[in-house]
Amino acid sequence: MTPDRATYLASGGSLPKRALLLSALLLAGCTIVPKPATEAELAARTGQDLSAMFARQEPVRGPITYGEAAARAIKYNFDVRLKAMEGALASGQLDVARWDMFPRVLANAGYTTRSAGDGSRTQTVETGLESAFHQTSSERTRTIASAEFSWNVLDFGVSYYRARQQADQVLVLEERRRRVVQNLLVDTRNAYWRALGAQRLTGRIDRLIERSNAALERAREVERQGLMPTTQVLETQRRLLDAILLLQYRRQELELAKQELAGLMALPTGTPFTLADGPDAPLPPTPGEIGRLEEAALARRPELREEFYRTRITASEVRRAIASTLPNLGVDVAGRYDANRFLFDNTWVDGGLRLSMNLFRLASIPSVMRAGEAQQQVDDARRMAQAMAVLTQMRIATLRYGLTVSEYEQVAVSAAVDQRLLGFSRAAAAARIEGDLDVVRNEARALLSEYQRHIAYANAQAAWGRIFNSLGYDVDPPAPDAGVAEVAASIERSLAQWQRLAFEPTAPRGAAPAGPAGPSAGVSPR
Repeated sequence: MTPDRATYLASGGSLPKRALLLSALLLAGCTIVPKPATEAELAARTGQDLSAMFARQEPVRGPITYGEAAARAIKYNFDVRLKAMEGALASGQLDVARWDMFPRVLANAGYTTRSAGDGSRTQTVETGLESAFHQTSSERTRTIASAEFSWNVLDFGVSYYRARQQADQVLVLEERRRRVVQNLLVDTRNAYWRALGAQRLTGRIDRLIERSNAALERAREVERQGLMPTTQVLETQRRLLDAILLLQYRRQELELAKQELAGLMALPTGTPFTLADGPDAPLPPTPGEIGRLEEAALARRPELREEFYRTRITASEVRRAIASTLPNLGVDVAGRYDANRFLFDNTWVDGGLRLSMNLFRLASIPSVMRAGEAQQQVDDARRMAQAMAVLTQMRIATLRYGLTVSEYEQVAVSAAVDQRLLGFSRAAAAARIEGDLDVVRNEARALLSEYQRHIAYANAQAAWGRIFNSLGYDVDPPAPDAGVAEVAASIERSLAQWQRLAFEPTAPRGAAPAGPAGPSAGVSPR
């Protein structure tokens, strides 16, 4: 054995130590086990979540109008925040995808060493004679550096279509955000008018329940004293109990509506608030030009826009698959440095040009085209199904609005009749022993009729909002840092614009333009 060979074997004694170190690291990795969160960690996270959920909210400074309620829902609702964050994430991914189209420029520098030299002997090809000594052309320790430029046509084409898909995905997420906002506005409108009814009626219901319980106790006293026939007294008690139960049910429904509205506005638990009260706005007549509204819905609904962008994503996917089958051209240029003292030149530049093609991938182009056409047909069919659903929703929303307006008119007439009956029963209360009981009973009926009138008006407002939702209406985008008042003003402007589109008929050709609808237009609730 030569001295160099003995030296090389001697230097390899460090290999077992390295193997032991690597084994120890692997064993340490195998010891990782699931570690459940502790109660303290969960409590800390809960506190942080509660603090972050309601941070930077504008306090409630006065009665809340519908515009302010909708503004708070849009600004603070967590579903809207989530969709906005998903859109921001997709925009960031698009920025990353754009960088994938650029050529690759790689700069590196390093230090290399080895435990033994890479010396070797040589053998002459013609004679088979071996050299007597080991030789090396590389130092054991040296520094290296390089700057490489690489550009691949195939990678550029694939990255280009992938970036286009990501750009369309950003638009898809924006349409999903629009849909969340539109649905949120419908829910807020429905909850707001029910909560306003709760604010108007809850106190009256509580007082009437107390009076009803007192009247029920008096009826029981009349029964015990035998002042009236038992059957008549029991019938009176039964009617009073029915009225009390109905009042309690209605009170629960109204109270739940207020809590639902607080949740939509993302108010902290226990935050007191009142709603701005005033004369109910008149309800406009049912839209007549359904065809015009259907065209607007097909152009604006976020579901259909999302399907359109998905069609573009499918087309980009087909083009990307075809691009991946084309010949690949690559260009590489690099400047290098090596501190090896045995080299004739320590710095140099190398370059290359490569052209390659996968023939089997080229043969797959017809299959890719057929798959793309099939996917395109599926996308078209899905879009048509969505369009039919949108048209159906538009027609149903318009029909439902007309029905709820008609129901509201009838309920308002019924409530007025019950109020007149209450007046007559109060006037005649002193003439009969059971007169006070009849007054309570009629008051309960009148209050329940008033409740039905509020619910009918809230249903009409909800149906009104569903027409806007079926149209795919949007809120004018306020500034990112806009306050609640600015967002509320933007919502009011948007609603006025969309109300003109949905409810004001288009003037026929040659006719004078109609003037703006006054506050008395439509169905007045009072």
